Amino acid sequence: MSIFDHPPERTPQRFGFLLLESFPLMGFASALEPLRAVNAQMEKSVFEWVLLSEDGEPVTSSSGLKIAPDEAVGSEDFDVVVVVAGLNVEHVECPRTISWLRRIIRVGVTIVGVSTAAYVFARAGILENRRATIHWEHVDGLREDYPHLDISTELFEIDGAVITCAGGTAAMDLMIHLIGRQFGHAAAARVTDWFVLKRIRDRHENQRMDLRSRIGVSHPKLLAAIALMEENLEAPMNREEIAEAVNLSTRQLERLFRKYLHSTPRKYYFSLRMHKAQLLLRQTSLPILEVALASGFVSASHFAKCYREFFGRTPRADRGPS
Repeated sequence: MSIFDHPPERTPQRFGFLLLESFPLMGFASALEPLRAVNAQMEKSVFEWVLLSEDGEPVTSSSGLKIAPDEAVGSEDFDVVVVVAGLNVEHVECPRTISWLRRIIRVGVTIVGVSTAAYVFARAGILENRRATIHWEHVDGLREDYPHLDISTELFEIDGAVITCAGGTAAMDLMIHLIGRQFGHAAAARVTDWFVLKRIRDRHENQRMDLRSRIGVSHPKLLAAIALMEENLEAPMNREEIAEAVNLSTRQLERLFRKYLHSTPRKYYFSLRMHKAQLLLRQTSLPILEVALASGFVSASHFAKCYREFFGRTPRADRGPS
């Protein structure tokens, strides 16, 4: 059960915003600003907040801006703790934070994870038997590192006292939703208007733009072929199988890719697999052979050769910081 399951028992509700190294400013602002908007609209302090870091020292955002926190982690005097994480979170050393998160959830603090904070929650063991989400770019990496966890691609997930969201503007969607649960739809609608949003997004909406918008083409059979490729990176389909699945001849499939994407099905598919491999190398500690297998290759040596030809560097060179 979380604090958002009922109207506030006391105000102001006390929030702690924990910023981890390389945190995204967008996710941080999107989570914080709706609280300020409620205070302004109600003309009283419904929410108050302090900024936290692992050791009380300034934290550098992903854009290079430094934020000075109010204090280090340690206090249990919070209703809600919002953890904002970003780049290279898999390699961020935060032992005090992990111990602290385990402790505060036991005493009833609601914990919210923004962007890639689900990685930290997984390391802390607080996602066991819970459903969580993470920024779409990190979904595969988190699932590979923690295959037993239930990781979704929703905008946000609310599972008792542990809440996660995909980051970016999804943090604002989450906070507006939580404000609505506590203070009613009218309060949520006012915050939505305040930030010039046209509507309140539901958590089930896709994190990413639809394929048509991402690719910039509208041919339905070409989109169907690309969707098949994206869904089958670990066990690639051959050109004939893709063409048959979308009711085209192989020649027609080739023509569509040349006309709209200035590529061939093989080159396009290969690029998708290479970029998936790059994400796994940067975001997980999987052995290179496992990255190769997850990207549709049968051997590490063939994978390394292809990777070097495609990116101009070895797979090992794209490993995240140790």
